[in-house]
Amino acid sequence: MSSYDVRVHAILTNELSGKKKSYTVRWKVTNKPFRGTFATRALAESFRSKLVVAQREGTAFDEKSGLPEPMARELNSRTWYDLAVAFVDMKWPRAAATQRKSIADALTTVTPALLTTTRGMPEEAEIRHALYTWTFNKLQRDRDKGEPSDSLATAVRWLKANTMPLTEVANPATIRKALDLLTTRIDGGPAAANTVARKRAVFYSALKYAVELRYLDAHPMDFIQWRAPKNTDQVDRKVVVNPNQARSLLAAVRKRDPHLEGFFACMYFSALRPSEVIHLRADECELPEKGWGWLHLSGSTQQVGEDWSDSGTSLEDRELKHRAKKATRDVPACPELVRILRHHLVTYCRNTNGRMFNAAGARPAPVSKSTYLRAWRQARETALTPAQQRSPLAHRPYDLRHAAVSLWLNAGVPATQVAQWAGHSVHVLLKVYASCIDGQDEAARKRIEGALGTEAEPGPTEDGPESADT
Repeated sequence: MSSYDVRVHAILTNELSGKKKSYTVRWKVTNKPFRGTFATRALAESFRSKLVVAQREGTAFDEKSGLPEPMARELNSRTWYDLAVAFVDMKWPRAAATQRKSIADALTTVTPALLTTTRGMPEEAEIRHALYTWTFNKLQRDRDKGEPSDSLATAVRWLKANTMPLTEVANPATIRKALDLLTTRIDGGPAAANTVARKRAVFYSALKYAVELRYLDAHPMDFIQWRAPKNTDQVDRKVVVNPNQARSLLAAVRKRDPHLEGFFACMYFSALRPSEVIHLRADECELPEKGWGWLHLSGSTQQVGEDWSDSGTSLEDRELKHRAKKATRDVPACPELVRILRHHLVTYCRNTNGRMFNAAGARPAPVSKSTYLRAWRQARETALTPAQQRSPLAHRPYDLRHAAVSLWLNAGVPATQVAQWAGHSVHVLLKVYASCIDGQDEAARKRIEGALGTEAEPGPTEDGPESADT
């Protein structure tokens, strides 16, 4: 329904935290109030002037959205489905395969909160499958020339017809419902804090793209007070193995899967990520007969699946994490690691493709994720006690990297040097590994005493400050 009974009010200025302000345009259509909040006064005045001009020209206003009918028709034709697909297509060319999967996962999670109805809705599993494997996968849509397969066609057609227009998506109640959905797993349990943060960032970026395209006048999430689950980002010190435990685990790998001992040794002794170990070439290893060596890292190899990589293979070679495409990183290799890698180079490295670590068998290929995860699971069963196996101690191979960085920090290596070797910023390093830095209190107190020119007072005896017999 539409109405000509319109009244436009003056712009309201809102004081936000600090010196920031926002500006709200208020108007009524048949005594029903509407509001639109903008980040700048110029945007608010521009929007208000459109309302005033429409009112003066005798344009009817839509009673549901409160907008002049031409604006309402235009905005109502732009749905969340259309925006999400456009966002995926915009991000796709420059995104790594892992990032593409992350975007698709986040948008698949949030879309059920942005439906207009559940009438005729396919099964939830069908909806998720259609969204993740086709709607939010540009590569698959291009292969199918924009027409989904028969098994997906029903779900895709229903989604196109039943996602909210962006005017409704921008409603604060809708945004809050979508954010709350991000905190829940498919099985109904609470999602991990870092998962919520990652998916929220994707949702925010998609809506920001709508603002960039002028589909929305302001970002609706900027005006929602919603608290995400707390994410400490810190490594749990219970996952960190000590040197003896690490060597026991490596010995267990050597006994059962000797061609993977060097793989895990690189993670423990030089703090490499699994993707960096897979990418490591023989000519990037400086391995002298005695003393320390160097690993000259040039990239990483991600295992992402054929459906997400431009090459059509399950592997994708990328630059080092958080580095430019041609950037390198030099990491020291202790004598123990040098000995392990020299033995591996002679015994197992076939050098057919230059990679240090290949799958066992006649056909050369990088070691797969399933292979090294299986080997690590079996090593834990062999090297750890039943109680330790039930604990998070070295639960994942990646925990070897955490152990290496923790060892370096506790050994007194400057944080700037550790960050350079590990491929972190100093800020992230100290934030992530704060709970793993231990045993430096006494040394720190002594340095302070030296700077103050004082000596520590003798501590109490075992019987207390004064014997009971005196």
